[in-house]
Amino acid sequence: MSTSHSNFLERVFRLRENGTSVRTEMMAGLTTFLTMCYIIIVNPLILGEAGMDMGAVFVATCIAAAIGCFVMGFVGNYPIALAPGMGLNAYFTFAVVKGMGVPWQVALGAVFVSGLIFILFSFFKVREMLVNALPMGLKMSIAAGIGLFLALIALKGAGVIVDNPATLVGLGDIHQPSVLLAMAGFVMVVALGYFRIRAAIIITILALTLVSSLLGLSEFKGVVGSVPSIAPTFMQMDFDGLFTVSMVSVIFVFFLVDLFDSTGTLVGVSHRAGLLVDGKLPRLKRALLADSTAIVAGAALGTSSTTPYVESAAGVSAGGRTGLTAVTVGVLMLACLIFSPLAQSVPAFATAPALLYVGVQMMRSATEIDWDDITEAAPAFLTIVFMPFTYSIADGIAMGFISYAVVKLVCGRAKEVPPMVWIVAVLWAAKFWYLGG
Repeated sequence: MSTSHSNFLERVFRLRENGTSVRTEMMAGLTTFLTMCYIIIVNPLILGEAGMDMGAVFVATCIAAAIGCFVMGFVGNYPIALAPGMGLNAYFTFAVVKGMGVPWQVALGAVFVSGLIFILFSFFKVREMLVNALPMGLKMSIAAGIGLFLALIALKGAGVIVDNPATLVGLGDIHQPSVLLAMAGFVMVVALGYFRIRAAIIITILALTLVSSLLGLSEFKGVVGSVPSIAPTFMQMDFDGLFTVSMVSVIFVFFLVDLFDSTGTLVGVSHRAGLLVDGKLPRLKRALLADSTAIVAGAALGTSSTTPYVESAAGVSAGGRTGLTAVTVGVLMLACLIFSPLAQSVPAFATAPALLYVGVQMMRSATEIDWDDITEAAPAFLTIVFMPFTYSIADGIAMGFISYAVVKLVCGRAKEVPPMVWIVAVLWAAKFWYLGG
C-alpha cells in the first residue's frame, strides 16, 4: 500500500494510537465477515416468506450492511460490523406480515419510522433513560426469548416439528431428507463452532446446499451472475396504514429490540476490545448514529432493521481495534452482490442450522438472570416463553413489562420498578384490554 494511502488511513482511523496496523485491521474485517456473511443468504429467505422479491432483498441486505459498516467505521471508528438483524427479520415476516396480515410495504414503513425515532433518541438522553430503566432480568430475557423464537421458526421451517390438532405441535417425519439434513447441519455447525472455525455458519449452509443439489432436492443456479434489480423493494414503504394502535406497537417493538440489542452489542464487543473508558463507551452517539442511519437506509432499500453484529467479537479477537475493520466488512458485503445465484440456490431447510445456532448464542443471556429472586425470575420466564408460545416477540416483551410491574407490586417491592417500566407496562396493558392481542 502506498505511503499516501497509509497516511490517509492513519489520519482517519488513528491506527498507531490504537496499537494496530492496516494489515491487522483488514484481516480482522475478513474474520468478522466470514462469521456473519450468512445473513446475505438467510435474510432474503426469511423476508421472501413475507412476499418480498428475494433478489431485491439480497441486494438491499448487502447495501444496507455496507452503509452501516461504513458509517460505523468512518464516523464511529469502532471495529463493529452491522447488517440486518436476526430475530427482527423473523418478527417482521412471521409476526407482523404473516401473523397480523400487514402488507410488507407497511412493515417496511414501520422499520423506517423506528429508525427515525432511533436517530432522534441518539441525540438526547432518552436512550440512556430507557436502557438504564429496564431491569437486567428483562434485558436478558428479551434476548433469550428471541433465541427460542428463532428456534421455533427453524424447526418448523425444516419440518422437524409440525402442527398437531391434539397437542398443537408434534414431531415431523424424521425420515424426510430435508429433516435429516437440517439436523445434521446443526451438529456440523456446533462442531465447527466448538473448534473455533470462524466461518462455521456459512460453511454449513453451503455444505447443505451442495448436498441438496447433488440429491436433487433443490436447484443449483450457479455461483456468480448479474446483480438483481432492487426496484421491487426500493422505496416501497407504505405509511398510509401505519399509524394505528396495533402498528404503533409494532414500531415500538422494532425500536425497543434494536435499542437494547445494539447497545448491548456495542458495549460487549468494545469491552472485549479494551475500548471502554471508565466503563463507558466513548463516541456512543456516533456509534448509535451508524445503527439508526443503517435502519433508515435499509428500510428505504427494502430490508428489515439493521443492527450491530455480536460476531464482530471474532474480528476483535483477531486484532481489530478501529473502524477500518468495519469498513473492510462493508467492502466485502458490496463484493457479495455478484453472488446472487448462489444465494438463490440455498434451500430453506439449509438455513435452519444457522437459526438454531444463533438461538443457542442468544439463549446464553438467560444465565445473567437472577433466578434466585422470584420477582426477577418470574417476569423473565414469562418474557422468554411467551415469545415462542404466542409466536410474537411483541407479546413476549409486553408480558415481561406487565408481569414485572405487577409481581413487584404484589410482593411489596413496587419501589424497585422504574417509572419508565410503569409507563410502558400500563400502555401495553391498555392495548391488550381495549384491542386484544
